[in-house]
Amino acid sequence: MNLPSLELVRESFEARAPDGRADANIAEPSPPADSLDALEQLVGVNLARLRAERQLSLDALARASGVSRAMLAQIESARSVPSIKVLCKIASALKVSVAAFLRSHATNGIEHLPAERAVRVVSSNGRFSARALYPQAQPVTAEFHELRVAPLHTEQGVARPPGTTVNLVVSEGALEIGVNEIKQLLATGDAIVFDADQPHTLRNPGNTEARAFSVTVSAETPPRWQFPADTRRHDLPR
Repeated sequence: MNLPSLELVRESFEARAPDGRADANIAEPSPPADSLDALEQLVGVNLARLRAERQLSLDALARASGVSRAMLAQIESARSVPSIKVLCKIASALKVSVAAFLRSHATNGIEHLPAERAVRVVSSNGRFSARALYPQAQPVTAEFHELRVAPLHTEQGVARPPGTTVNLVVSEGALEIGVNEIKQLLATGDAIVFDADQPHTLRNPGNTEARAFSVTVSAETPPRWQFPADTRRHDLPR
């Protein structure tokens, strides 16, 4: 499926790293001060939330993590950005991943996405639509959509980057999925997984609207750093 909102995600990444790598000899610019302030606030809010959910005092978390009470208080009040080592200790004590401290879409652990405010991409003169079922404030590795296909309509997809896959389940009606020369008819409740890095189509063969839910998993992001191609062993001391 060619969803404009999804293309914006890829464009935002390409703007940061057009060829998927950076010159190791060029230092990256320092992040602006306001970005650091926002990071401190984000980590602090998430730490306070996670600690409160587990009903732990600062002293109790300090004992469990090995991080001093004073340092924990500084982090929660956004007066300090902890090192990765410190964050790992705290995450281990709270039994969460380090990524839990960097979630900006929901500081209280959940985010309500009202249907009336959902972003819906409509194409083919209204005969196909896709509603985003995930926060779109920042790039994601997986996208969740509700799809609607009008009777007898065929929606042409566009090939995504190599490695991208789609997991789709039909919730109402029937859909025929075509990937190159292969076609698969899905009835209500049927699911399919297919590679989206080649042309594909969604066709509704019935006389009523078909609905489906799809999860698109993006290809793995290329490494940010790579050694120069002309590096030789003779450059190293013997």
